[in-house]
Order: sequence, then C-alpha cells, then structure tokens
Amino acid sequence: MFKKGFVLTLCIVQFFNCTQEKNETVSNLTHFVNPFIGTDGPGNTYPGATVPFGMVQLSPDIGIPGWDRIAGYYYQDSIISGFSHMHLTGTGAGDLYDVLVMPTNSRFKKRIKANNYKPFSAFSHDNEEASPGYYSVDLLDYGIKAEVTATRRTGIHKYTFPKDSLSQIHIDLGYALNWDAPTDTHIKVLNDSTIEGYRKSTGWAKDQRVYFQMKLSKPFDSYQLFQNDTLIENSAKAKNTKVILNYNTAEDEEIVLKTGLSSANIEGAKLSLKNEANHFNFETYKQQADSVWEAQLQKIEVETADETKKNVFYTMLYQSMLAPTLLSDYNSNYKGANDTIMKAEGYDRYDTFSLWDTYRAAHPLYTVLHPDRVNDMIQSLLAHYKETGLLPVWSMQGNETNMMIGYHAIPVIVDAYFKDADFDIQLAYEACKASAMDNNRQIDVYKELGFIPVDEKHENWSVSKTLEYAYGDWCVAQFAKALNKTDDYKYFLKRSENWKNVYDAKSSFMRPKLEDDTFIKEFIPKDYTPYFCESNAWQYFWSVQHDVNGLVSAIGGKERFEQKLDSMFSYKPLPTDKLPIFSTGMIGQYAHGNEPSHHVGYLYNYIDKPWKTQETIREILETQYRNEPNGHCGNEDCGQMSSWYIFSSLGFYPVNPAEGLYSFGSPIFDKAIINLESGKQFKIETINNSKENKYIQSITLNGNEISKNHISHKEIMDGGVIIFTMGNSPKK
Repeated sequence: MFKKGFVLTLCIVQFFNCTQEKNETVSNLTHFVNPFIGTDGPGNTYPGATVPFGMVQLSPDIGIPGWDRIAGYYYQDSIISGFSHMHLTGTGAGDLYDVLVMPTNSRFKKRIKANNYKPFSAFSHDNEEASPGYYSVDLLDYGIKAEVTATRRTGIHKYTFPKDSLSQIHIDLGYALNWDAPTDTHIKVLNDSTIEGYRKSTGWAKDQRVYFQMKLSKPFDSYQLFQNDTLIENSAKAKNTKVILNYNTAEDEEIVLKTGLSSANIEGAKLSLKNEANHFNFETYKQQADSVWEAQLQKIEVETADETKKNVFYTMLYQSMLAPTLLSDYNSNYKGANDTIMKAEGYDRYDTFSLWDTYRAAHPLYTVLHPDRVNDMIQSLLAHYKETGLLPVWSMQGNETNMMIGYHAIPVIVDAYFKDADFDIQLAYEACKASAMDNNRQIDVYKELGFIPVDEKHENWSVSKTLEYAYGDWCVAQFAKALNKTDDYKYFLKRSENWKNVYDAKSSFMRPKLEDDTFIKEFIPKDYTPYFCESNAWQYFWSVQHDVNGLVSAIGGKERFEQKLDSMFSYKPLPTDKLPIFSTGMIGQYAHGNEPSHHVGYLYNYIDKPWKTQETIREILETQYRNEPNGHCGNEDCGQMSSWYIFSSLGFYPVNPAEGLYSFGSPIFDKAIINLESGKQFKIETINNSKENKYIQSITLNGNEISKNHISHKEIMDGGVIIFTMGNSPKK
C-alpha cells in the first residue's frame, strides 16, 4: 500500500523482513507500486481501483474539467466530487466517468460553479492511500472515510460515516466531465437496497452504454429520485437522472455499496454482481484484488539495491496492464462497434485500443507476458473488423473514435501471428488487407500518389500518415509472404517504400509535399506544423522502423546517419521556441513524452555504434521516470510509456514491433527473471552493474558469447539465461 511519505520506509522494512534464498520469489510486489505516478504533470493517469485489463476503473473525480483532469483526478487539486466507475489511463481524451457515487452528510452544504454545483469535499494527500486494486481517502468536510476496490466487472465502495441523522449517498448519472455528455439515463429503485439502470452517453465514444445494478449492505431509510430536476417515484428516465439515498448513521458505521456493469444489458450487470461480488465483505474483495495483481506482477522479478527503481519498475508493470479493458459480460455479450449487441463466442472481448501508441511496445510486451490474453485481444480486433468491415484505429467501449493515424491493428496482428498466437489466420489476413486497401482517411490518395499531399484546409498530418501507412504496408507484406500470397507481397512491399516519396535529400528530412509532387518551399524542421502528427520533422524522420538500413542509405551512409542521430539528442529547443502540450520529455529534439521518438535511441545499433544506444537509453531511463506524482514526462497512453520502461530497463526493446526482434540497450537491474506462462524462465543477469557501468562489454546467451545487437522473441520464450557484463567505458 502506497501512502504519501511512507513508501520508502514500508519497502525497506519489507525488504529486510523477507529472508529470501537465491531465486526465491519476492513476495508482496504490490507494495512497490505507486498508483500516484502520472497523476500530476502530463501523465494523465488515475489512482483508483482496478484489476488487470478490467472493465471497472473505480477512481476519484475532482469534478472540474480540463486537460490536467482527463483521467478525472489531478494531484494538485484539493477537492473530490465523487467516485465514478470508468476511466481512461494516460490519454489526451476526456471521456467515461460513468456512474458517479458520492457520500455526504449534514456537516457540509457548500456548492461551487466549478464542478457544476455537485456535492464535493476537501481532501488531503496526508489522508489518502492507493495500491493495486485499492484506493482510500478521507472526505474531510464530511468526516467520511471512502474506500474503493474492484473485481473485473464490479466496483465496491466502503464508506465509514460519522454519527449523523442525514447521511446520504448520491448516485448521479447526469454527471459529465470534459468531452463526455449523457444522452439517455435511467434509474429504477427495486427495493430499499437495490438500484439498477443505465447511462448512455456521447463524447469521444459516440455511443457508449453502461448498464448497472447496485446493491447496498444497509437498506436506505428513504430516497429522492430525480428525473432532470423533477422528483419522481420509483423509476426515472431522462438525460439527467440521480438518486439520493438517506441514512441515519451511528459513529463509524460502515456501508458497503457494490456495482456490477455490462455494456450490453441489465441482465449482464446482474450477473457481474452475482458471479464476482455476492457478499459485502470489503476486505475480502480488497485482498482478492491485491492477490490478482500480485500474480501478474510476479511475472517479472527484479533484483536491485535501489528501492526507487523497484517502485518505478513495478508501477510501470502495473500501468502496462490498465488497458486494453474488458468489454464483454458473463453472457459474452457486449456493445459492438456496429451499435448492436454482439456475442464473444469462446473469448473475452476487449476494447480501449490506443493503437498508434501501443503497437510500438505495449502489445509486444503482452506477447511476452500475456500470450493467452493476446489471443483474446486479437480476436477482439477481428470482431471489430467483422462488425465494421475495418480493423480499429482507436477504439473504446464498442466505438471507433478514428483518433490518430495509420492502421496499427495490422502490426499488432502480424506480430501475434509470427509469435504463434491462436486466431483465425485467413480472417486476420483478410482484415489486414481490407484495412490497408480502404479508401477512407486519405488512403485512396495514398494509393494513387504514393504519399499524402498537403491539404491546407485542415490538419491532415500528411507526412506522418505517409510514414505510418508505409510501415503498415510492410507488415501486410510480411503476412502475405508467410501465407504464400506472392502478388500481395510484392504489391505491399512496394507500397512500404512510399516513405521515400516524402524524403527530401536536400534538407535530409521527411518533408511535406504538394499534390503536384513538389516539396513545400517554407520548411523549418523543428517547427510543429499540421504536416506532422503531434511531432515535428526531427521526431518523425526516424519512423521507418521496417527499413532502417534503407533510411541509412538514403541519408548518405552510417557516418551521416550517426551525425543526424547525435544532433537529434543535442539540438535543444530555444527558450523562445513554442513547444506544444505533447512535446515533453525533451532531450534535444527527442521527445520521450510522445511515441514517435520511442525507438530512436536504439538506432545507433544499426550503424555499429551500440555504446551510443547504451548511454542514450540509460539517460532516458534515469531522467524521464520518477517515483512521484509528476513521474511521467508525457501522457502514459494506455501502457505504452510504461511498456517502454519495462523493456528498456531489462535491456532490450522492439524497434520494429512486428519483426520479433528486440534491440539491446542497457539493463539497469542486477538480475531479472521473466516467469513465462509456459512455466519456463528467462533470466537476465548483469555483472558489474552500476550507474556508471552503463556500457555492455560482452553478452552471453545460455553460455555462448554473442556479438549481435539483438535477441529474438523465440530465444526469450524458450527460456534460458542472458548475461550482460558491464563497464564504465564504451566497448568499441
């Protein structure tokens, strides 16, 4: 359990109290997790309760809109307006916040315009705790202690009230924040301890549906049910509905409230409660959530004398498992992307696929740590294809948001195919090809011209789209080749070379191009313009992961490529440069706070300068992640920022996410063990490891010295031991 000011002491006490033999599994890894990392600064994470990849994310909401409160909570704030059951992790999109619950009493009646006059209370971080699957806070104005935990499809609250004749629990379906807005809500009071209903809303997800059933451990004495602003009996249906439950509470009286969810119907929500939350023992649910997290965190054991590194590592491992999120219920039903109720036969349907971000490292990490769950994720992507005719771009809650660019479900599927995931291969190929051949999102123009031209009428991200499409084309080509589809292979391989069409040899950058095949005249590479997706020309230059050697040749060879890489990390923005909100974690022009830069530090490996990769990756590991609320240098982005850290801290990273190879960096732990689902272990050991000894001197794999700059996925999954011998000077 992380409590502000006590985490270091807690971890040290635990470390010395746990006597461990060599290779013995470390216990209580959940204690190293700090869910507050990323709740301040640009991280946009939430501190509340969830389980790995769960449907429910029960977390406090400040109740005030804004970029800093995209996840509902912002560490610098001082009020809480309730606890809603669904949140996004680390994104730039403000949606969800469904089914808000807030306990109150007669001690405090103040309301403010900033949170739309909802009930609220002051709180202090001194009286706030969070750990995997658990969150608690004292609502100071009411003297109420609020605690929440979760199962896969249910949220459980425990409120400890003071003595008061007018204690209340508010359940507000009209509550909305940021982009979210209710369209149709319904509350029905079944009896004095059971409520059910639904909240339908629009926002980033244009048609979101959350059905719920809620049970309370203590019957309420009375209630007020509102349909919009009108009091009504028993059942309310309107855009805004809420119910206030009234209690007479004794001193320190506890009331437990549990909520089951479904995206399909009330029957599914009832089953969530029946199957996952059939009693009111809050401590049991809390312990179950902790145990579930513990089992997942045990998939990687790390050894280091630096406790802070353990805090960061296990928090990143935790955050890598907050998305995608479960969508199907116990009847296997879910709200489909075709806006009808669909059924997931034989698998769990997932959504919240932030693919422009997560295809780079998060999904490759899942293939190592969660191969069984990867099968369900791929089937979920294919279900989206069957429902819409296309693979998802950025999908959530059974909706296509079309946020960001590219067709990055394709590398996720192709990567899983080459790593032996279990799904319908022919359907998968059909889906990949159809998505790459679609005529929407300027793919028609891309197919015709071989690039996306500048369109001054709107932000069209022309260069970035060209590069991302070309990478997706390479992935389709490899899939086609494996399936002996020779004509398709040749066609898509040729298309994968389209990055060359936006490469300008004169400026040595990817440069925006007009429809007449000429480059734009005014071009400053460090400027942030509509031609690059959340980046500039420096940051997107390297987005040719599938043909790094071709990029090296295009720029004039290894020496010139090295010079450009060096400049990338040394050409600092000027104090007068206007950096956009997504340009964070800057090292020169490198922006670790945004995904297009994430593989760049590893590119020195491709020009026989691995020691430069090693020193660069160490710098990023040591400067861009911290064990504090402002510990993320940018949006965490549904597991991508954390997955980068997991891979890189272990010593390797997937530069080309669909290639099945991991490029070496600089491991930071004395020892790490990956406990694979197969029962095998892959052990990573470092000799002479220290902050100064960041350079690899030699590598052995299962006793054999290797000189290559990468390791294959198969070599990891086969189990074994890799040993890095480190030193304080480059091994050239």
